[in-house]
Amino acid sequence: MSHGNAKIGGGGFHHVAIKVARFDEAVRFYTEGLGFTRKAVWGEGDDRGTLLDTGDGNYLEIFAGGLEAAGDHPRIFHFALRTTDTDAAHAVALAAGAVETMAPKDVVIPSTPPIPIRISFVRTPTGESVEFFQNALT
Repeated sequence: MSHGNAKIGGGGFHHVAIKVARFDEAVRFYTEGLGFTRKAVWGEGDDRGTLLDTGDGNYLEIFAGGLEAAGDHPRIFHFALRTTDTDAAHAVALAAGAVETMAPKDVVIPSTPPIPIRISFVRTPTGESVEFFQNALT
């Protein structure tokens, strides 16, 4: 795994931002359910926001005032959370109220080089599609 990007002075994601209709429910799922830690909170009502540490210094930023996703049309395609144990992370998410959309399974990404991974997907109580992603190469 490489570290750093000389062109922009650092690199990698600092955060992914989502806007949700049910702010308190979303924050509760990610903090109590998945163990993220609040680093900052601001605003009131539909102007609220929070920055949650996913556990390794990468963040999920949640804003209030979003619209409900329409049926099977989520606001984002999905975001993947790195894990050392896809099965355990998947079980934790289900216990916190997520719905399974793909059970944990082993897959080999047919890339050069091929990348063996273990993944699963859940839909959170507020509609986001979350992938749990486990591998040793990336």
